[in-house]
Amino acid sequence: MDSLGSKRAEHITAEDAARLVKSGSWVDYGFGVGQPEAFDRALAARKDELEQVKIRAALSLRARAVIEADREGKHFQWFNWHFSGYDRRQHDAGLANYIPMNFGEAPDFYRRNLDPVDIAIFKCCPKDARGFYNFSGACTYHAAVLEKARLVIVEVDENLPYCHGPVGNGLDNGVHESRVDFVIQGENPGAPEINNPPPTEIDRTIASYIAAEVEDGACLQIGIGAMPNAVCTTLKDAGVKDLGIHTEMMVDGIIDLYEAGLVTNARKRLNPGVMVYTFAAGSKRQYQFLHNNKALETWPVDYTNLPHNIMQNDKAVSVNNTTQMDLQGQAASETDGHRHISGTGGQLQFVRGAYASKGGKSFMCFSSTYDKGKDGRKRSRIVLGLTAGNVVTTPRTDTMYVVTEYGIVNLKGKSVAERAKALISIAHPDFREELSREARAKNLVPKHFL
Repeated sequence: MDSLGSKRAEHITAEDAARLVKSGSWVDYGFGVGQPEAFDRALAARKDELEQVKIRAALSLRARAVIEADREGKHFQWFNWHFSGYDRRQHDAGLANYIPMNFGEAPDFYRRNLDPVDIAIFKCCPKDARGFYNFSGACTYHAAVLEKARLVIVEVDENLPYCHGPVGNGLDNGVHESRVDFVIQGENPGAPEINNPPPTEIDRTIASYIAAEVEDGACLQIGIGAMPNAVCTTLKDAGVKDLGIHTEMMVDGIIDLYEAGLVTNARKRLNPGVMVYTFAAGSKRQYQFLHNNKALETWPVDYTNLPHNIMQNDKAVSVNNTTQMDLQGQAASETDGHRHISGTGGQLQFVRGAYASKGGKSFMCFSSTYDKGKDGRKRSRIVLGLTAGNVVTTPRTDTMYVVTEYGIVNLKGKSVAERAKALISIAHPDFREELSREARAKNLVPKHFL
């Protein structure tokens, strides 16, 4: 059958769809706003009839019924490409398994490295005039999953934002009805809202250092959280113009820049004139902005996140958080020791893509300290050596600009000793003497190094 054949999907109930799952099946729930709701509850209700059902997903934005119904993990096993706060708590409880990956490689993982998916079940917009069920704000790797799925089920949500993007050549931002086996009419809860906490004074200070480095015509990637979003707020008053957007995640701060007239996408070489992203997660305002808006296009993640695409736009700027950095510039952004907290995501790929672009810059930002433990003492995020078990997300060879509330340093081209001294200079003053002493004791900074 060709990709736009005449097959019509059968409409069934969520309960009937859940009965298609067998013990030992691999089921794919997809990403973020695309994860199913009615099917999830119906499958959870079959818990006692099933064993070892393996479910892959990423960034769960609502509680998952299959996990809540099976708190011992005997019936359903949860595999996850990137943790949300909910997924992290399930991992802490021993109910979630992390799958390491660079996010931009996700489609390739399905095409090259994974066995066929028994059932793929994604929440989508209602069928459009062309016969496509739009992936909404969850384009990511969904098209690649459907290539490997033995059975394709769509759960329709009439309140999801319809997101424009490409169709054809494996870059689809939706699935044509000819490739769908069954359709469930969902209960239309819409996309889960994710609101960023307001920026702190530290966030605003860090944002001011980054904004000062952003030039007219820069093409931005902004990560999740209050700190990267504070960069957008600061840029509104920085006097820059003709900004472009080529990012992984659409965030509310980017919409602020667009509505202020600062984002024109006019100087982009790749996709000029439009903002490009692979997934959305944010406020109701963001979803309303995305709906049927041709100023934006959502593309698969192997288009948005691969460095050779990112670098095609001049002055690419990547802004991301990390949680800990050692004195050589290794960034640990996804773990707290052996505890997994998020995922590699697109951080490393955007760091590399931004640096490779003409005039590009990547920024790793974090507050200099954090509170941990019952003693309430502050601890430094800049350390001699990473916490035991911490996973390196961005290697020292890739780290460029590092920013705290105490300043900004560029590690590119610096020796180990120069790196250590530069990072100590932007550590919290209370820890600088200790870090300097440790660096000399371990010969990171030689005795007579100035």
